[in-house]
Amino acid sequence: MAFALVKAIKSAGLASSIIASDISDERLDFIKEQTRIKTTKDNKEVLDNSDIIFLCVKPQVIDQVLDEIQGRVKNKLIISIAAGVKLKKLESKLNAKSVRVMPNTPCLVGEMAAGFAVGKKVKEDDIALVEELLNSAGKAFLLKEKMLDAVTGLSGSGPAFIAYLLEGLIEGGVKQGLSRDVASELALQTALGTAKLLLESGMSTNELINMVSSPGGTTVAGRKVLENSNIKEILKKTVEAAAKRSRELGK
Repeated sequence: MAFALVKAIKSAGLASSIIASDISDERLDFIKEQTRIKTTKDNKEVLDNSDIIFLCVKPQVIDQVLDEIQGRVKNKLIISIAAGVKLKKLESKLNAKSVRVMPNTPCLVGEMAAGFAVGKKVKEDDIALVEELLNSAGKAFLLKEKMLDAVTGLSGSGPAFIAYLLEGLIEGGVKQGLSRDVASELALQTALGTAKLLLESGMSTNELINMVSSPGGTTVAGRKVLENSNIKEILKKTVEAAAKRSRELGK
């Protein structure tokens, strides 16, 4: 995720310089080769040369990282993507402007859907800057922190849910005689095109459903199976379960 953010921010020309740290020499070599940014194994070097700090670490190591940088980030802007780590914890450890982000994996191709929440010290111009940085990798929405569990359930976990549904469509195509390669390409392009059409046209999902559903046609025949399966309620419960688990982990 850090690598994807670096690529997006660099491509958008939003930073005069970027420096990244990691404990892995192999990872640093890869990032340096791919992005041509400065790298280091010393977090303090990053702090001393940066006004904005992204914390792109697993939640199980966040305490170690916060303890290391504590006292060196006064008045800096801290943007954390550590899952489940709340603003209260960041603010209790750091005398800094803290932002918590819930990104998702499409960040890797510049199509991230993210929600973010800000701490007490964050000002309006900081929010504008965070939005600009995050939107370089997709779309980000400013929300109350309590809403980030819902974001986790919908867009954070959503790529796995959508991929699961796509797998069903692909297998359906294969069962009807298509090769798996062709069925995969058709399903993925259909998903991409549908999302793009909805985003760019402004039409609602129901409007698109009705547009494609000719009376007595093929879509209506397929919809009967979907609607009789109660799939909409299943999807609601899927997001609910993921959001509930996010709340539990946050405790």
